[in-house]
Amino acid sequence: MRDDIQALIQKNRSALSDIIALRRTLHTISKLEAPTIKKHGITLTQFAVLESLYNKGELRIQDLIDKMLTTSGNMTVVIRNMIRDGWIVRKSNPEDKRASLINLTPKGRQFIEQILPEHYDNIGNIFAILTEEERRDLVSILKKFKNLS
Repeated sequence: MRDDIQALIQKNRSALSDIIALRRTLHTISKLEAPTIKKHGITLTQFAVLESLYNKGELRIQDLIDKMLTTSGNMTVVIRNMIRDGWIVRKSNPEDKRASLINLTPKGRQFIEQILPEHYDNIGNIFAILTEEERRDLVSILKKFKNLS
């Protein structure tokens, strides 16, 4: 291994360990979260769209892309399929004709309301390993990373 790379590893050893721990934790949480969603026959992205619209109301497609950290190509396919399935509707944004607004249909609202109670209980069970103080600390620490972008 090159000496400069070895020196950088030594200098940043703690941060490198931190990112590995964070990624492993996110992977574990995702593995625990996914079965509750997948058993309803939808993908995690479809669930994220339904949950976002349920909690936030009507959103622009770009807002959904930003919230879910997905690509516009992937979101276009997801949106098209969800419209086909009758869960969401798309309409022109009166404030910006280039943008579309997405909203839940009554069928979509009923569908997400079937999933959310079990999903929220599952998330509560996953995070039950933390005390309330640890949860507040975790959120405080994670929010510091938001300021980097």
